[in-house]
Amino acid sequence: MGKARIKLVGKNSKELDDVCAQIRSIAQGTGVEVRGPVPLPTKRLRVATRRTPCGDGSDTYEKWEMRIYKRIIDVAGDERTLRQIMRVKVPDTVHIEISLE
Repeated sequence: MGKARIKLVGKNSKELDDVCAQIRSIAQGTGVEVRGPVPLPTKRLRVATRRTPCGDGSDTYEKWEMRIYKRIIDVAGDERTLRQIMRVKVPDTVHIEISLE
C-alpha cells in the first residue's frame, strides 16, 4: 500500500471543495485512510491601475484582486483507489497534482 498526496489549486473555492468532497467520498467508500482536505494559505494577487490613461484629473486607482486557493489531501490507498480518483471530473479552473510517496 502506497501513500498519495493530492494537491488541488484553483481560483474558485466552491469548485475546489466539490472536487475534494468527491475524492474524500471515493477514498472512504473503498475503506482507505484519508487525511484532509487541509486548506493552505490563500494567495492574493493584486493589481492597481490608474483610472485615467492621461495624466489629467485626480490620482484615482482601480484595484483588482485574484485569489488562488490550495488544498492538500493525503490518501493511503492501493492502485484501485487511485485509479478511481483519477477518473473524477475536474473543472477546467482546478489544477490537480498527484504525487506518490
